[in-house]
Order: sequence, then C-alpha cells, then structure tokens
Amino acid sequence: MRFNYIVVFSLFCILASPLIKAEEPSSAISIAPFCKNLPRPEYANLKRVDIEHDWFEVYQVAEGVKAIYEPFQWQEVISYLIEGEDKALLFDTGNGIADIHALVKRLTHKPISVLNSHSHYDHVGGNHAFEKIYGLNTHFTAARQAGQPNSNIGIEVSEQALCKKPPAGVTPETHIGRPYTITHKLTDGAIIGLGNRTLEIMHIPGHTPDAIALLDRKAGLMWTGDSFYLGPIWLYAPETNLSDYKNSIEKLVEQVPNLKALLPAHNTPWVDPKILIKVEQAFHTMLNGKGIADRSGEGTAEYTFLEDNGFSFLLRDEPLPYASDKEQPHSR
Repeated sequence: MRFNYIVVFSLFCILASPLIKAEEPSSAISIAPFCKNLPRPEYANLKRVDIEHDWFEVYQVAEGVKAIYEPFQWQEVISYLIEGEDKALLFDTGNGIADIHALVKRLTHKPISVLNSHSHYDHVGGNHAFEKIYGLNTHFTAARQAGQPNSNIGIEVSEQALCKKPPAGVTPETHIGRPYTITHKLTDGAIIGLGNRTLEIMHIPGHTPDAIALLDRKAGLMWTGDSFYLGPIWLYAPETNLSDYKNSIEKLVEQVPNLKALLPAHNTPWVDPKILIKVEQAFHTMLNGKGIADRSGEGTAEYTFLEDNGFSFLLRDEPLPYASDKEQPHSR
C-alpha cells in the first residue's frame, strides 16, 4: 500500500517512477509528473486482453491468470483474476475508484471469491461488492473491514494522483473506502481449491500483520502482494514490522528454486523470482548499517544500494533495529 500522508504521496511522485499507459490528459485535469514515465516497458511483452474499459487494463499473464491493472493512478495497483475449472479467485480488489466487480463478471462466468494480499485500502477498495471474502484471522484484518474515511484517502483521486479524470461521480471530496465483511477466516497454510487449481496461503507479516503470499505450486507462480514489487518497497507504516519482514523475505526466498514468476501487487505483474535473493541480501545489508539513505526531510528515508536492482526500501527515518552505533547508514 501507499500510506495516506500528503507529504509522502508527494515524495512518491518523485521516487516511484510509476507507469501506465499515458493517455493525453483531459483539459479538465493537469498531467501529474509520474504520468510522463508511462507506459512501463514491461507491458510491451504481455498479452493485452481485448476488453474495453476506461479505468482498468487487463493482461493475460499465465494460463488462467489475468492481471487487472490500474494504470491511471499513482499506486499502479494490480489485482489478479485466477481461474480454475470450477471457480475463480480475485486476489485483491484495487483502490475502489472504478467498479472491479462489473469488470470481473465480464471476464469470467465462474463463481468468484475474494482474497486480499493484505488489508491496506488500495487492495480492498472493491471488496464491498463481493459476497464471499476470505481474510486472514488477525486483529488487523478484522479492524480494516470498517473501511476508510474521505480524510484518509480523498487524495487518491486528486489531480496529483491521476493521469486522467476519475470515473463519473468520484471526487476528492467524496471518495471513501467502503466497509465490507470477511465471510471466511483463514490461517497460514490454508488451501483454496478452484477445481484443477490449488492455491496455498503463506502468512508473511512485516509490511502489515496480515500480509500473505499466494502460491500455486503446480504452475510455479507466487503472488507477493506488497512484500515485494519493483520500485520503492514501502515499509514505514505504523503497522510495519521490520523484524517480521526480514523473516518473511527469508521464507519467500526458500520458494525461489520452484518458481517461474512472481506476481506483485504494484507496477509490473511478472518478475523473475531470483530477484528475491537480491532483496534478502539488500535487506540484510541495510540492517547492518551499510545502505545508502536518501532522507526526505518528511520522516522517511529511501535506502538504495550500489547495484541498481530495480527496487529500494522506503522506511521511517529513524535508527534501524540492527545497525550498531558505529555503523549507521550513510547519508548522501
């Protein structure tokens, strides 16, 4: 997720270099700086699904797997429709800016359930429209069902957040995260069957207490939510725990030899799984006080490394838990 302080969103515009298909902006909206970097080149290698929509783009990324991309908004959220012979699972429901329920009903006629990679607002925005919602059995998951007030997320549809006008009726003054109800509680290791496809839940706390990865062992696919994506990985929210994140990245790395691809929840939907080894190494480097920190002056610091791996870590600007007094990160 991207947390909801305006100063951090301003920082995001500079750091994240998000992408989408940059359409000509409407005369009613000025183009945000990040839009000029779109589309991301990775999308040229993916098969675009021929379905017209003003907000979402859909890509076929694997057999029975479609990536539902929100390219006109600075989060660049990606939700996934995963289909088996009998059922379909929607992994995340996006920002709630446009009607993802109506879209997935056009993409499949199978019964649809929802599972969220975690409960931050930009991944549960469409939950309210679905009847069957899986959720990890944590206090954080339960608390987030209440939704988000406009004061927290109205900025998500402001001019600086968009590359085009939002759907009709969506405004910075009225946009909210609507409440929803978890109907089925899950724990680590739970299995969801879709017919000929079996999906396994892996609890990977750190980014949030309820962060999960979703594993299709037979296909060699792993959905990583916000625990990994290409770009600055956001690890500064109050609920983020760096010790848990360290352990969870190590858990994900164990799966790398058996994987064909990672499917993250932001920016690009198909990533070489071997990059997780570099993520683990970089995180240890940072915790040992050897990362290079760019400080925003607004309470965050972005840790980058000598080798450009396509990711960085965006943390609270405070002492790291394992760095010694003599080995604090260097400032540029």
